[in-house]
Amino acid sequence: MLSRLSQTLLRTNLGSLTKLSVASYHANVIDHYENPRNVGTLDKNKKNVGTGLVGAPACGDVMKMQIEVDDEGRIVDAKFKTFGCCSAIASSSLATEWIKGKTLDEASSIKNTDIAKELRLPPIKLHCSKGQINLH
Repeated sequence: MLSRLSQTLLRTNLGSLTKLSVASYHANVIDHYENPRNVGTLDKNKKNVGTGLVGAPACGDVMKMQIEVDDEGRIVDAKFKTFGCCSAIASSSLATEWIKGKTLDEASSIKNTDIAKELRLPPIKLHCSKGQINLH
């Protein structure tokens, strides 16, 4: 059993490590991680709502993205839930922003490298941006 001092030190060190690891990302990632856009779910029973679920074997991230499409094939809403690292959350957030208002074809043309470039993800985190692209 850990002493009270050991528990306090452990919590303090883990909190510092989390802040340090997030701080090593570009401001674009931090912004989308700390203030994610379009988090939530859409009514999956609505006829114009589609749901995709994908996992990233490289790190265990799981992403769920939903879109609502109007009768002309334009994405009118997008929501996501991501269980993963800050890069995966930021990528999901940015992807939902980018696809809103686009047709399905236009949204399908977005590449994960476009998302990674905008967020300035380090190469080792490129796989975090692939989940959103694999959903279509």
